[in-house]
Amino acid sequence: MAHDPMAEIRASFFVECEELLESLQDALTALDAGAQDSETVHVVFRAVHSIKGGAGAFSLTALVTFAHRFETVLDALRAGRLAATAEAVRLFFRAADLLQDHVIAARDAGPPPADEAEVLQALDALAGSDDDETAEVTDFQPMALSFDFAPPIAPDLAAAGPAAWQIRFLPRDGFYPSGNEPLVLLRALARLGAIETRCLREALPPLDALDPEQPLLGWSVRLRGPSNEAEVREVFEFVEDICDIGITALPGEAAPAPADAAPADPPATTALPLADRSAGGAGPAAPAPPTPATPAPTFATPESAAPTPTGAATPAPAPAAPAPTPPAATTPAAAEHATVRVDLDRVDRLVNLVGELVINQAMLAQSVTEAGLPANSAVMNGLEAFMMLTRDIQDSVMMIRAQPVKPLFQRLARIVRESSAALGKEVRLLTEGEATEVDKTVIERLADPLTHMIRNAVDHGLERPEARLAAGKPRDGVITLSAQHRAGRVLIEIADDGAGIDRARVREIAVAKGLIAADAALSDAETDALLFLPGFSTATTVSALSGRGVGMDVVRQAIQSLGGRVVISSDPGRGTRFSISLPLTLAVLDGMVVKVAGETLVVPLSAILETATLGAEDVRALGPQTSVIRLRDAFVPLYDLGAELGYRSPKPSYDGGIVLLCAQENGNRAALVVDAIMEQRQVVIKGLQQSCGRIPGVAAATILGDGQIALILDPADLVHNATGRSRVADLALAG
Repeated sequence: MAHDPMAEIRASFFVECEELLESLQDALTALDAGAQDSETVHVVFRAVHSIKGGAGAFSLTALVTFAHRFETVLDALRAGRLAATAEAVRLFFRAADLLQDHVIAARDAGPPPADEAEVLQALDALAGSDDDETAEVTDFQPMALSFDFAPPIAPDLAAAGPAAWQIRFLPRDGFYPSGNEPLVLLRALARLGAIETRCLREALPPLDALDPEQPLLGWSVRLRGPSNEAEVREVFEFVEDICDIGITALPGEAAPAPADAAPADPPATTALPLADRSAGGAGPAAPAPPTPATPAPTFATPESAAPTPTGAATPAPAPAAPAPTPPAATTPAAAEHATVRVDLDRVDRLVNLVGELVINQAMLAQSVTEAGLPANSAVMNGLEAFMMLTRDIQDSVMMIRAQPVKPLFQRLARIVRESSAALGKEVRLLTEGEATEVDKTVIERLADPLTHMIRNAVDHGLERPEARLAAGKPRDGVITLSAQHRAGRVLIEIADDGAGIDRARVREIAVAKGLIAADAALSDAETDALLFLPGFSTATTVSALSGRGVGMDVVRQAIQSLGGRVVISSDPGRGTRFSISLPLTLAVLDGMVVKVAGETLVVPLSAILETATLGAEDVRALGPQTSVIRLRDAFVPLYDLGAELGYRSPKPSYDGGIVLLCAQENGNRAALVVDAIMEQRQVVIKGLQQSCGRIPGVAAATILGDGQIALILDPADLVHNATGRSRVADLALAG
């Protein structure tokens, strides 16, 4: 199959669109929070403008047209003709969502969004334009540029206007891929006064040596009008890092000096490297071109441009004297971070190979140990260096897979906007910990359950504005979405400041559906947990958001399939909080290998606070079949792993036993009794969900160095489902 370079460029454009849309959402969020600085507005405009420019290169007409209508309004905002009111920002959010839909439709070759008419009409009304505005993008007549050399400065130029500037700019790599075009800059200069323009073509090589990817044309512009240098430079503020720009006050003109310049200083000239563009460096300035006797028009319409007769010879220009050496040259700012875009399949393959490397390293270590080599032998020293190198490689690969949750949170912000608009509620979304990094696979599979929970919070959690006002609350409800690392896992929480869970109604519905007995005595936590039962719903009507009986049970199953847990806490009248605990990665973890009743198990090292050996005085009875241990003036529940996993009956005595003190997400602790601790080791996670389904207390499996398969435990889930039996009622059964 033939390689298509345009397909790669197109794919790169859509990846760049994702980054631009992310920056657009960030800037709009800042505007919504009250930031009115010009830089924030410029970020919004730049993102939409760049998407439009890139889409035009691929003839994505629908995307270009919508982006242009959006950009027109943002240009009015940037120019100060429009205020960033709350209503305007809400419209910008809706337009940004539709822009994202257009990008997805263009990427997947699908139909454009069908619900854009209302937003476009609102944008046009806000900008004070009509639908004919799109003619500039879809059906414009190009203006011809003269490639002849410019005339000398006209003698009457000084007398004709208050200021005159000589402007030279040359695009660098990145100018055209980012969606910029010189015509837009020339039009912006034309709005400042009368301009004369010529194309600088000195850097053009012979046709057979031409690199179409290199920007080789520059422009020289004479501007006459009542503009100062700051106003001229403002035209190039979006491209100053991807253009070489020189602005010089023309001799004999009363050009206003910049505010920070000394009046007595002579005007400085910035040299533009034209000759060495192919080398990518800043070469010497090109010689000044000769000037023809007749001035060439700055812009000429197709009708007025005189065609060159066929076969007519063009006289070669005479050599010119070199331009004077400039005092200084501008250099582009270096990029802060260089990035490489890699297909995710390649990263996954690398992760799998690292997993195999970890397994082989463990097998090698097992073989060396069994061979009985001394600890200071060359083989053992080499093995230790190999283990450290394997760890560094694994950490680096995991960092590649780890991604911040910010894109996911931005996607959920759109869900909040759409859901609140559909329900007629006023909702603000606050996000915390957007930089928290999680395995990309976890993020992708978490999108659907979080979407459902966000919709639930808007629909069921928050009251209507009039109800909130009656309850003494602000009119707009608040949903807080946060992420943080805790106990070696990632904790994601969705909290609202609504009415909380109506436990009486939950109980009533559960009894009516036959889920619990009418006289069942349930705690608040047990009542809240009823929301996770299949088919349970408190919605009285079916809507686009809820009421179809597919609810929190699906959410819990999706989270459990990731090795996670979800917990509800609610305070009547103050709101509800859903806490989701997930593993940081689905590939490799550090574990402690233990023995229990002859079985080898792995406990995640991140869940273990400390280990201890028990004495007879440390264990206290709590009821006929349960025990606790006394640890530094606190009592911790004791769980016998062998009994909880069904390997054996509880031990008659734990004197001399070994316990692992484990942390829970809610801050509680639990002591797990094991027979022996073997070692600490990196293990490769092998999922069991597809083949065995969900096993309570078991997160996954792994392959040890001797080829043995061991279960990886989930201590928190194990404790949640434990019986707590650490003693038998009849000690005779223990034999």
